[in-house]
Amino acid sequence: MLELRDLDYREGGYRLRASLSLEPGARVAVIGPSGAGKSTLLDLIAGFRAPQAGRILWQGGDITEAPPARRPVATLFQDQNLFPHLSLERNLGLALAPGGGRLSSEARDRVAEALREVGLAGFAARRPGELSGGQAGRAALARVLLQARPILLLDEPFAALGPALKAEMLDRVGAVAARLAALTLLVSHAPEDARRFAEATILVAEGQAFPPRETGALFADPPQSLSAYLGPRGA
Repeated sequence: MLELRDLDYREGGYRLRASLSLEPGARVAVIGPSGAGKSTLLDLIAGFRAPQAGRILWQGGDITEAPPARRPVATLFQDQNLFPHLSLERNLGLALAPGGGRLSSEARDRVAEALREVGLAGFAARRPGELSGGQAGRAALARVLLQARPILLLDEPFAALGPALKAEMLDRVGAVAARLAALTLLVSHAPEDARRFAEATILVAEGQAFPPRETGALFADPPQSLSAYLGPRGA
């Protein structure tokens, strides 16, 4: 279980608080107005930001002060975080050899298998600039497979994709999350993404990340802050 206990983060005049728990393997959307703190919440879990108070626990162990590399977390960013000068094999190989050393034949086989699983068989020699947006997203998912972390954070990685391709990528994320049995948090501005992907949804608004609610129930009866954000047709 991932627990955020009385978490309190402040930066200038901004404040975000969170007290909630999430079960391993759950699919959870994170939604709310721009600037409310959705990405900040993920950064706190990943270790890119540090809270001023409160604790973060995973399976009972305190990871509040652990550096990002020592947390059980893999993150997909909007830019996919692929190095443009490296082939996909080298990019994905960093999940197995972070120092960037020469890949063993076993590691190369594992990279090839991960690419095959996301529909990119034979793409190992290509560079990110040779890929479409959807292909870059699939390559980033292949890296997540290789990292095999029990918590997966997605900070709007498919926001630039069209509706059909985004839906396909959300389904692929679901398949990867199921394969890893990973707790998955998806930041999105779109209610349809939450409905398609997430069993539960965290609302971030008014300086707080609220405990998750069942996705359908939340959108069927949204609180005022969510209703104002969605507008008359959003829910």
